[in-house]
Amino acid sequence: MSILEMKVPSPGESITEVEIATWLVKDGDYVEKDQAIAEVDSDKATLELPAEASGIITLKAEEGDAVAVGQVVCLIDTSAAKPSGSDSAAEPSKTEAPKAEEKKEEVKAAPAAASAPAATYATGSASPAAKKILDEKSIDAASVQGTGKDGRVTKEDALNATPSMGTPTGGPRGTERKKMSMLRRKVAERLVEAKNTTAMLTTFNEVNLTEVNKIRAEFKDAFKAKHNASLGFMSFFTKAVTRALQLYPDVNSMIDGQEQIKFDFADISIAVSGPKGLMVPVVRNAELLSFRGVEAEIKRLATRARDGQITVDEMTGGTFTITNGGVFGSMLSTPIINPPQSGILGMHNIIERPVAVNGQVVIAPMMYIALSYDHRIIDGRESVGFLVAVKEALENPTELLMNNDPKKALEL
Repeated sequence: MSILEMKVPSPGESITEVEIATWLVKDGDYVEKDQAIAEVDSDKATLELPAEASGIITLKAEEGDAVAVGQVVCLIDTSAAKPSGSDSAAEPSKTEAPKAEEKKEEVKAAPAAASAPAATYATGSASPAAKKILDEKSIDAASVQGTGKDGRVTKEDALNATPSMGTPTGGPRGTERKKMSMLRRKVAERLVEAKNTTAMLTTFNEVNLTEVNKIRAEFKDAFKAKHNASLGFMSFFTKAVTRALQLYPDVNSMIDGQEQIKFDFADISIAVSGPKGLMVPVVRNAELLSFRGVEAEIKRLATRARDGQITVDEMTGGTFTITNGGVFGSMLSTPIINPPQSGILGMHNIIERPVAVNGQVVIAPMMYIALSYDHRIIDGRESVGFLVAVKEALENPTELLMNNDPKKALEL
């Protein structure tokens, strides 16, 4: 017999333990080499654990267990032969036992059901002492189950009675308790950390996206045909943000102890919703990317995040974050800073509404935008100026983002 010990690999620097989120195989299953056998949560991502060899697997950890990096989580008997048939013939024996137990439970339950009518409830029949206590508690004696003779409510029954929390509706009142994943717990810790350790403030503005819509309507088909990527709003917002960060570098900085660190590059974290919750992959050096480059990178990262393939390195080191609650219908929000960053831009849904343009009331596609920032290093002038710069670029993208040549900027 040849046994391979499978140990937890390191998902990334500074991570010392992970949590077994889900076993994708059962104890005793035959697994193929490179087959995904488990999903493990770190405090930054959910990753798949592939089998290092083919053979019969023996699990050494339970779902929900926290295991150290390097710890053995399963054994694989590599000398075991692959089963030639299925286990379907054995399945009936596994399913018969529960059915038999269910029948036994039904038989046992029958006498209890038959005896139920014998238990009666007091219908206003309370001893004088019990009635006084119930009156003081404003409890109707008819709602109390009596333990005295013939169901009479005793003084002890009255003392133990509690007021009703409301009229019973007969509807379900079940609860479910479920342990949060390590990733979800880490997100919760970071959100609380951001609220407790930063002087967070939010400023708002609104953007008229008429010009962005015109460019997208005119060039989106050609852009899609040439680059195999959609010309979405995120590339316009990312380019507008990188321009504004160059104009207001304090927004592209963070605090480290008693020092402020400013960056001459823009690594933009893009918040996306994955199967395990919020993930924030990073578009590196977004200030150097074209519209095509931004769209392609966001598509790649979002796909990897939603497929559970994103790595820790791909979510580490952003200098500023963009989050788009508008895809879920949000009209306005105050996004929470992604520490140790000092700023986050919130996008929202686009609503056509009447606005004044050049002295005329017109219907325009409008979006509220919000900048949450750390007031310890970003003053009001910088924060408001940054948001106005984003607004200006989005309302005049041809001049400010495309150098007056949309075709060239879109590489068409």
